Amino acid sequence: MAAYEKRRAGTAPSGGQAVGSEAEFLLRSGVTAMVREALLKVLEARPEEPVSFLADYFERLVLGGPAATGDAAAEPTGPPQRLARALWYVSLAHHSHRTAFDSNTGAAYEVLGGGGRRRAAGVDGRLYSELLRSICQHGEAPAEAAAALLRRVRCRDHEAVPFDVFRYGVLTCFVLLEFAAKADALFAVLDGGSGAADARVCQAVLRALEEALGFGHVTQPRRYLEAGSRLGPDGLALAMDRALQERKLSGSMSREEFLKKATALFVAKVKPVE
Repeated sequence: MAAYEKRRAGTAPSGGQAVGSEAEFLLRSGVTAMVREALLKVLEARPEEPVSFLADYFERLVLGGPAATGDAAAEPTGPPQRLARALWYVSLAHHSHRTAFDSNTGAAYEVLGGGGRRRAAGVDGRLYSELLRSICQHGEAPAEAAAALLRRVRCRDHEAVPFDVFRYGVLTCFVLLEFAAKADALFAVLDGGSGAADARVCQAVLRALEEALGFGHVTQPRRYLEAGSRLGPDGLALAMDRALQERKLSGSMSREEFLKKATALFVAKVKPVE
């Protein structure tokens, strides 16, 4: 660093001429345009970890050339590469950041479609299902719940998947993962770190959770997270107190069993894709 500063001090003209030459260098080398494009990508994607996003962006720029700019036309044409790129897009922003999430989901749709939303064919059902499976593998949701969810939102392999169905499936998978994480945190309160909880209490909490989720199907999966949040500490405490007052023998329930039952409640509420 010191050597660089000496060379810079010895070669650069003084005053405004130095500033001008530096700005001219940045423009001539393309650095200004490159950084501006990177910042625009951050604003467009609204990633949860902007620094990691920028690091990944510049790494892709170095390794892949034009493909790193995010243009669908420059994406690799092989299905594995397109799936990996689509998964990267939909994972950038949390689904609660709706504008960014919708924009990133649209970019993923274009990548998998191989030609953007202007193509009538769109994304085929096989690639759509593979993307959903990849999303579900990146969380704590039980395999049974993920498989059951995929059966409700899947399309046939040869079918063209409209964008609204594509977005619904992607969003529902991410909501399942978050629902499973919340259920896991809830069980951690019930078991006190022992790895098993009183079955009566667990069943009471599951019943209260089912009541909070309500009846029928809802087309917006996010509402199930809101319903679970409305359960609240008071409702949980009341359900647990009633369960403990029951005068009957009770076994224990494991974390795995609790998560399976809790996520099954969520999946049962998901509106199937018709």
